[in-house]
Amino acid sequence: MKVESWLFLGGIFMFTPVGIVYGIMTEWKEPVGVLATFMLTAMTLMIGWYLLHTSRRVGARPEDRVDGDIHENAGTLGLFAPWSWWPLALGTGAAIGFAGLALGWWVLYIGVGLTIIGLIGWVYEYSRGEHAH
Repeated sequence: MKVESWLFLGGIFMFTPVGIVYGIMTEWKEPVGVLATFMLTAMTLMIGWYLLHTSRRVGARPEDRVDGDIHENAGTLGLFAPWSWWPLALGTGAAIGFAGLALGWWVLYIGVGLTIIGLIGWVYEYSRGEHAH
């Protein structure tokens, strides 16, 4: 994970000067682009820091080591819901919520409600029903 973390952290050195140059070229009169570029810098910082912190906590993965073999990463990589409809509900609610930013606040509230329902359903999917643990 160290390679991924340094790639994201390297984005700071790209997006910060781009935001500054963009601000200078627009004479700081177009705040949305400047703010979006600096927010992109902050997001790459957050992801890079998380990956770096996780790589220190977890240790080297087989793909991070020079002597790593393919068979070391074989097997179960995680628990994934095989027939889950909740991601569709979550994505639909998020799409309606973002459309509500352009269409009207009342649409945003509907999207937020659907997103919360989808998120709760996805989180508690394995707590009830056929796949309960």
